[in-house]
Amino acid sequence: MPTYAVRYTYDERADVRDVVRPEHRDYLTGLAGHGAVLGSGPFADDDAPGALLVFRADDEDALGALLAADPFAREGLVARTEVRAWDVVIGPWART
Repeated sequence: MPTYAVRYTYDERADVRDVVRPEHRDYLTGLAGHGAVLGSGPFADDDAPGALLVFRADDEDALGALLAADPFAREGLVARTEVRAWDVVIGPWART
C-alpha cells in the first residue's frame, strides 16, 4: 500500500482551528488505529501555520476521500494541501 506525505497549510482562522481541533485529532486518531495514519502533527515554527501528515492508502483517490472527511477540511481551514507519494526505504514505516 502506498505511503503519502501530506502538507496542510492552514488559513489564518486560528480561533476556528482551536474549536475544531479536538474533532480533527479524534478523526486522525481513529485513522491511525486502522493503520491509515502513520504520523501527524503541526509544524513547530509559526512562519506558516500548517502540519505534516503521513498516510497509507490504496491510491490517491482513497487518500482524497480521507482528506475530504477531515473536520479541518470540512470547515475550510485547510487553505492548501500538497500530496506527495513517498517511497519510505529506512525506518519503522519502511515496507520490507
